[in-house]
Amino acid sequence: QVQLVESGGGLVQAGGSLRLSCAASGSIFSINPMGWYRQAPGKQRELVATITSGGSTNYADSVKGRFTISRDNAKNTVYLQMNSLKPEDTAVYYCNAEARATVSGLWKGYWGQGTRVTVSS
Repeated sequence: QVQLVESGGGLVQAGGSLRLSCAASGSIFSINPMGWYRQAPGKQRELVATITSGGSTNYADSVKGRFTISRDNAKNTVYLQMNSLKPEDTAVYYCNAEARATVSGLWKGYWGQGTRVTVSS
């Protein structure tokens, strides 16, 4: 099993910045990709950004140019630097990862418990 633990959420004014972190632990042979999703009240969960172990990234159009995803492969940790935050970025942010426990093991998907980000206008 793999555990994902997020941190870094909070309350910030519009235009401010926050940095989210997500550390993966447990039986991990490889973990790829890692990413962030978010769910605003009354809305479906949506992709924010993903990153592969090789550093390839993918962003939602709504966050391009404002958010930056990065990862530390040695620590199995992914980060999300969020700048120029807007009230519409308010949501619970979830860490997601695909991982396998052994070289021949099955890939499984995992979710963190979520961290709340609130952007006030």
